[in-house]
Amino acid sequence: MTRIVVIAALLSLPLAAAPNLSGNWVLNVAKSQYGQFPAPEIMTRQIQHNDPALSMSTYQKGAQGEVTTELKYTTDGKPAVNGANQGSAHWEGDKLVIETSRDYQGTKLTQREEWTLSVDGKTLNIATHVKLPNGEFDVKQVFEKAPGPTGGKARANF
Repeated sequence: MTRIVVIAALLSLPLAAAPNLSGNWVLNVAKSQYGQFPAPEIMTRQIQHNDPALSMSTYQKGAQGEVTTELKYTTDGKPAVNGANQGSAHWEGDKLVIETSRDYQGTKLTQREEWTLSVDGKTLNIATHVKLPNGEFDVKQVFEKAPGPTGGKARANF
C-alpha cells in the first residue's frame, strides 16, 4: 500500500519545465563533428526562447561564403514554414526535437535535430540526422554560451 501512495504522490508532481535555450551561442568547431563535410570557420546562433515560442538567428562563415538564417518555431509540435523549410518542433522530455524537410535543387532533404542543454546551461549539443535520396549522414554540433546579453544580431560581439 505504501508503494502505491508514493507512486501516486510522484505522479502528481508537476512536470519539470522545459530548459530555456535563450542566449548567444558560439560553435566549438573542435568539439563538433561534421564527418566528410567541411565545418564552418565560424558559426554563431542567437536564440530567443519563451516556451512555446522559439526563434533563432544563425550566422555562419565558411568555404561557401557567409550566410545568416532566421527561423521561428513553436515547441508544441505545430507546423512551421521558414522559407523553403517546413517542419515542427516538440519536446521529448528535456530534449528539443526539430524535424524539417525541404526541396534542394530538386532533391528532398529531411533532417531531425535533437537539442540538449547541459545541466549548467553553458553547452548546447545539437545532434542532426540528415536524409537524402542518395544517403544519410549525421552531424554533431557543440555550442558554448557566450557571455553578455541576448539582444542584437547573431554575429555581434563574437
